[in-house]
Amino acid sequence: MDAVNIERKAPKRVAQAVINSLKGGVVPRVGLPYIAVGRDKEIKALLHDEEIISEGGASFRFIVGKYGSGKSFLLQTMRNHLLDKNYVVVDADLSPERRLQGTQGQGLATYKELIRNMSTKTRPEGGALTLILDRWISSIQRDVMSEFNLSVGAPELAEKTEKKMTDIIYSLNDMVHGFDFATLLIMYYRAVTEGDDEKKAKIVKWFRGEYPTKTDARRELGVNIIINDDDWYEYLKIFAAFMVKAGYSGLYIMVDELVNLYKLTNTVTRQNNYEKMLAMYNDCMQGKAHYLGIIMCGTPECMQDKRRGIYSYEALRSRLDRGRFSGEFKDMLAPVIELSILSYEEMYILLEKLSALHSGLYGYDRVPDKDEMIFFLKTEYERIGAEKLITPREVIRDYIEVLDIIFQEENVDIKDLLGSGSFQFAKTELEEKAESESNDEYADFYV
Repeated sequence: MDAVNIERKAPKRVAQAVINSLKGGVVPRVGLPYIAVGRDKEIKALLHDEEIISEGGASFRFIVGKYGSGKSFLLQTMRNHLLDKNYVVVDADLSPERRLQGTQGQGLATYKELIRNMSTKTRPEGGALTLILDRWISSIQRDVMSEFNLSVGAPELAEKTEKKMTDIIYSLNDMVHGFDFATLLIMYYRAVTEGDDEKKAKIVKWFRGEYPTKTDARRELGVNIIINDDDWYEYLKIFAAFMVKAGYSGLYIMVDELVNLYKLTNTVTRQNNYEKMLAMYNDCMQGKAHYLGIIMCGTPECMQDKRRGIYSYEALRSRLDRGRFSGEFKDMLAPVIELSILSYEEMYILLEKLSALHSGLYGYDRVPDKDEMIFFLKTEYERIGAEKLITPREVIRDYIEVLDIIFQEENVDIKDLLGSGSFQFAKTELEEKAESESNDEYADFYV
């Protein structure tokens, strides 16, 4: 099969973004359909959640897999699916400065990152908060103008629009902090009608959690409450309810790099973060959250380590640990989805897609044939530990490097290159950990 023709040709700007991201070991935000392989069962299960959320339910899922196994890729694939289905998506990677809970602003830092990355179908790159608010106001104004046969400059338009807006968001008052949230929405509308851009910016600043103290918020906005480390998640629940009123299907929260909670050395701090996670999980499972989906990604060790991982918190372990009957089968309806390595056949298809993307980007016809791609895979899988530990990330980075070389060196073919001994393969997870086995963060896992 000619790899160049197996997919429609990607625009060069998309192909460049995809290739550069993959070479750097990160998941591209664009162009995923050109390289998507496998994970059909996982995507189907997650999209089933989407149907429940659109009807007012909630969902909480963990995606678990080794470094480079495709967790982030699956997360970004789901993100694109959800944006197409009219969801608002917020996403963030945890880090030493961003956690679920903290005493020095780490929880609030996660909230700020989530809001900063707020995305819609028309604003997939993030920063969609202001767009959502302005479109909501415009939508209500159009409805009022149609209902009462008013023109844009009608003197009663502002009053009737505010009344309709108040009626729409009235139900938010029943939620924790819902009254304050609704009050700020009305204030934002008034700032829009008055053309007060400075006031609008201050209100958006409040929604983003950027007021450090109540004194600052009271001085600039006249409100006596701010979003903080303890209650940021409550505001995301309010955002989920508001998004539906603004015409969207709901809100999805995506959190990657749970390993940064596992790395916390202080036991109390770590347990406090797991306690926050438990509260979020219980909200979704018990029907206390609505129109809200949460997906979190982590490695097997950060999940299953009973000394420091999520399963060290018994309340979470008892809820998330697999049952006795799953065995070799995987329950895709369970809260935890464990990613298996891609099959040999799936990896071959991935190479075909990469060949098509690379040749389309650089404009050449000499793509590797079937035998060369099989030889490359055979060489990769003969490495020590590859059968269980090699991941798509390593294979992709190696293969793109091979494509780069044979594109630039016309007299070199894949078999000669790999057989020369000069080609340096990307390290597998086992090889990377072996170099840092003195690090007690992984010592127990690799003993």
